[in-house]
Amino acid sequence: MQTYAYIRVSTREQNEDRQIIAMTEFGVERSKMIIEKQSGKNFERPLYRKLLKKLKPGDILVIKSIDRLGRNYEEILEQWRILTKEKKVDIVVLDMPLLDTRNGRDLTGTLIADIVLQLLSYVAQTEREFIKQRQREGIDAAQARGVHCGRSAMKRPDNYESVFSRWVHGELSCRAAADLLGVSHTTFQRWTKKDRLTEK
Repeated sequence: MQTYAYIRVSTREQNEDRQIIAMTEFGVERSKMIIEKQSGKNFERPLYRKLLKKLKPGDILVIKSIDRLGRNYEEILEQWRILTKEKKVDIVVLDMPLLDTRNGRDLTGTLIADIVLQLLSYVAQTEREFIKQRQREGIDAAQARGVHCGRSAMKRPDNYESVFSRWVHGELSCRAAADLLGVSHTTFQRWTKKDRLTEK
């Protein structure tokens, strides 16, 4: 039996220390802590998928709070089912003692855990949707005032036209062209896509 911790922070945050401290106090070995810097909007996360394959029946998965597992209501419930029913793994949610599947394995305990899980999952998704709505309203209000939102378009280098021409004629690969311009190949691809649409 192994005890793992799944720690998730979004790429915009760097506050995994609080979760690491909580896992250490719980008794999880540092080598068994999986730290992922990914959005919680879905479960297509490389380290989570790798952990899921590694988990064996009887193992324990510890998370700080339900939203560290994810933020999509339906997907949280599905992953919980996979972990507890298919993988036969116990889950411990540190911030919610009722969501500790090591305890209350009888019908009442299972029912309480399911109700609490559904409630918390719903709250997590509702909060995410509320944040997105506020962001959208803020952007709309700023645009109504004439404020530009988002990053300014990157200016093309002086040698762009010549490099673009060489790329069109097959003299340069996308990456080679991007290197000559000093930009990422995705930026170069975006520029060429725009220019070709303009030409049409």
